Amino acid sequence: MALTKNERRIRIKNRVRKIVSGTEARPRLSVFRSNKEIYAQIVDDVTGKTISAASSRDKDISSAKGTKTEVAALVGKAVAEKALKAGVETISFDRGGYLYHGRVKSLAEGAREAGLKF
Repeated sequence: MALTKNERRIRIKNRVRKIVSGTEARPRLSVFRSNKEIYAQIVDDVTGKTISAASSRDKDISSAKGTKTEVAALVGKAVAEKALKAGVETISFDRGGYLYHGRVKSLAEGAREAGLKF
């Protein structure tokens, strides 16, 4: 029987998470994408702590007009700026089972522009 889109994404996510793990020296940038919003957080998986987070629901970002792809780039810049303040420069990128395309790619490029190294 064929898998639904969500079941397929969860399988890919689990496969990637076996390999990609955030440490204190190199935390993980995790992305979640819903139909309307996009969320990003930088996580240290060893201690189970979220170092920084940003989403398209934040007040400064939600007031910005533009396409969902442009908003995703703003979210990437916001999470990168918060991470740099917390002392994080290099991360491992966890696309959450989504294709590296569109909003996910835009978020990653926004984080790179703001100074994060993948």
